[in-house]
This record gives sequence, C-alpha cells and structure tokens, in this order.
Amino acid sequence: MTESITLADLTGCGAHQRGHFLLSSGLHSGDYLQCALYLAHPRRAACAGGLLAASFRAAEILPDVVVAPAMGGLIIGHETARDLDLPFLFTERADGKMVLRRGFGLAPGQRVVVVEDVVTTGKSTREVIAILGDLGAEVLGVGSLVNRSGQPQPFAPLPSCHLMAAEFPTWAADECPLCHEGVPIAKPGSRPII
Repeated sequence: MTESITLADLTGCGAHQRGHFLLSSGLHSGDYLQCALYLAHPRRAACAGGLLAASFRAAEILPDVVVAPAMGGLIIGHETARDLDLPFLFTERADGKMVLRRGFGLAPGQRVVVVEDVVTTGKSTREVIAILGDLGAEVLGVGSLVNRSGQPQPFAPLPSCHLMAAEFPTWAADECPLCHEGVPIAKPGSRPII
C-alpha cells in the first residue's frame, strides 16, 4: 500500500486533465480532477479508502457510519467505510436537492463522517452536512481524496482529512483567460451549475 497519493498518480491514469473546464461552482479552470478515473481500478480505490480511513483513525475521528454525496463520493466513501468496517450511505439529488433515499436513514446522535472525492468550494459536502444535521446525526468530520479548496481545513470547525492538496487557478467567466483565448470549454462534473 502506498503512503500517499500524488498529482503524478492522478496524471498517470488520466484523472488530472488539462484544458478549459466549467466547474460545478460556475468557475472556470485549466485543470480538472476526474477522480473516477483514478478510483476505477479497484486496488487504487481500496488503497485510497484505506489511507483515508487511517487518517480518520490517526485524528481519533471514530464514526458509526460513512456518508458520501453521489456521484463523486460513492467509490471513495464506500472504500473508506469498508476499511473502517462501517455501514456506507450516500445522498443523491432529487429535484435539485441533496437527499437520503433508497431506505437509508440515520438515528439521532449517530456519529458520521462525510467523504468526497474532490473538495473545491465544498458546496455538495456542506449540503450533506446540513441534511445530516437536520436528521440529528453528529457529523464528526470530512474526508476527501483531494482538497483543492486552498484551505487546510475547509469545513472548520469540523476537522478535515484529505490524501492530497492541489491548487489550480480558477476564474469567474468574465475574467477567464482561456475564454479570452477562445479555448473551447467542457463541463465534466455531475452537479448542475449554480
């Protein structure tokens, strides 16, 4: 098992992409992390989940259940839960709002961690945290494969564990140099633009 995950690892399997991308936040970037390509190989996914689980243990974050937002958090969340030997639940969008469905439920006071593939603005993760809070769960922390927020603890005061940090420039559409150069734009994420 590797000790960490690097940008070179993501680049090597095609998960780090270069071009012109419209992010779910509405911002533009010349870099995109399609972690599904990294996690598509079961051994890499299991390794990443094990590393994230180890990070939670080292931080003494001891949940009863792992919850992840679909789509990006599904594989890394499942593999983290498997290593922790805990149940795994996921949220998904229904009518544009993140919800728990498929018979999933939480008891008041249940201790939960939220796991995501990439944190940029943290919008999806914050939606999940709010839903869990409304259900009476105790959210202990957040974990991600990649933190690209530019903040070491993007969900403070909740602690965050991530396997790597990546900082890529982002721009509002009217300030995007790639738009000004006429570079075609792609929208690769699964969440609707806000």
